[in-house]
Amino acid sequence: MSAIPPPRFDAFLRHEPMTEALYAYAEAYPNLVSLRSMGRSHEGRDIWVLVLTNTATGADVDKPAFWVDGNIHAAELTASTTCLYYLHHLVSQYGVDAEVTRLLDTRAIYMVPRLNPDGAELALADRPRHIRSSTRPYPVDEEPVDGLTIEDVDGDGRILTMRVPDPHGGYKKYEGDPRLMVPREPGEYGGEYYRLVPEGFIKHHDGLSITVNKDREGLDLNRNFPGGWRQEHEQTGAGPYPASEPEVRAMVDFVIAHPNIGAAISFHTHSGVILRPMGSCSDEDMIPEDLWTYKRFSEMGSRLSGYPAISIWHEFKYHPKETISGTQDWLYEHLGALFWVVELWSPNKEAGVEGYRWIDWFRDHPVEDDVKLIKWSDEHCGGQAHVNWSPFLHPQLGAVEIGGWDKMNYWRNPPPHLREREAARFPAWMTKIALSLPKLELLRTEVRALGPDTWRVRMAVANSGYLPAYVTRRALEREVVQPLQFEIHLPPDPEVSLVSGKERMQGPQLDGHAPKQTQHAFLPSREITADRAVGEWVVRAPKGTHLALTAKAPRAGTVRTEVVLD
Repeated sequence: MSAIPPPRFDAFLRHEPMTEALYAYAEAYPNLVSLRSMGRSHEGRDIWVLVLTNTATGADVDKPAFWVDGNIHAAELTASTTCLYYLHHLVSQYGVDAEVTRLLDTRAIYMVPRLNPDGAELALADRPRHIRSSTRPYPVDEEPVDGLTIEDVDGDGRILTMRVPDPHGGYKKYEGDPRLMVPREPGEYGGEYYRLVPEGFIKHHDGLSITVNKDREGLDLNRNFPGGWRQEHEQTGAGPYPASEPEVRAMVDFVIAHPNIGAAISFHTHSGVILRPMGSCSDEDMIPEDLWTYKRFSEMGSRLSGYPAISIWHEFKYHPKETISGTQDWLYEHLGALFWVVELWSPNKEAGVEGYRWIDWFRDHPVEDDVKLIKWSDEHCGGQAHVNWSPFLHPQLGAVEIGGWDKMNYWRNPPPHLREREAARFPAWMTKIALSLPKLELLRTEVRALGPDTWRVRMAVANSGYLPAYVTRRALEREVVQPLQFEIHLPPDPEVSLVSGKERMQGPQLDGHAPKQTQHAFLPSREITADRAVGEWVVRAPKGTHLALTAKAPRAGTVRTEVVLD
């Protein structure tokens, strides 16, 4: 096995360099890494999925699997970096770290570093645009005929804010630091006021009104999943129908084709928080056993990463009257797999803002928070997080100033020197989740002679994982995970036949070793060995016959063995 040097985690990779890097890993670690295209984007780019497992211990489809993806939203590029960091961590620590070694020996990781290559490529262009997600025009394929289109007007590679003097403007310079713009107070008048306008050009400006155009590319791929899908009037960017977009359809098809996936994480930016389901109802309406499981793993994630873990429904709504649906609604609510969204990076927390409350902070916060943020920009970002205002002669607005917060490089994503640090927070948690997945193992086989050509054959298996073979009660409720299945493979010999049992028999749903989370945990259990099951057949066959036996549970994996009638 050859090693390759780690990539630069302080720089974002465009599609071609990322493709080359992924191929390099697959070539350097052929027994641990394979690279596949699971589909093509709207513009025809490959959507790469890495399959990480030790092939010497079995195929990926025969092992319980963990899914991780990033960069479904165009400018949320640190999500890709975090996936690449975990990739390098796994291959470089295999054979060195006991947990990583066990993980790749017994489980599979399916990793998509960049689910939306088109949007990321646009965000990384020499003259970038920061759209929400896919580059496909939606809901109409028409260029705007008037209004302001957000773009880089001065050619510095950044999209900032234009400060336009206006006596009726809603903002003023903060007296403690004139670089900061703060809202006018209620009833305030007689001062020097400004309008804050996104950087961009205006078509057919009448000298008075400014309307900011919606992005021509109005899709939000995270709203295109089947779970909780709603039409555009209820959920902006959802697309014409569920999984209409090639990027989402590629993921949906892949996950459905891999029922061994029992848990998943999707990386986004920003807020510095771990989000757990559900997005469509409160904790009180969740299946209690699943809620307890989520809280246990979420607390572990918080402890290992330093990020708080919260409920989407209770603490992370864009508007208190709206619900947010997306990948989590499909993977958990439809398929019953455990799922988290991680919103990477919080400039507020980095700047020492106390009591930062994610979405609520953007609705209202004290100016002292902005002072802390601009101080952080000056002292730790070379003054680049908040860019000093510079005069610019705008072709439609005349004399303006351009500056303010660089949202792409310091809000949506950390500054270069902090990107690796953020990515390094999560490998330990992801490995713990994957190692907690159910794992089917062979306990023993038995062959007993009942006569000169009649034999009783038994196969005993157990779930050695923490989680039950079905992973969540939601999966049982939705009937999406089949129970254990035993199979005996008879040779094509007229002297071989089954006396009792079936060639394929259904077994139970196996528990894991997780403790029962009710008061009954203190009482004697009626199911001490609910993690075990036995398949039994009576076979008529000549002595010395070889029989193949299989046991499989979709999310716990497959075990195969052979017995000799002797």
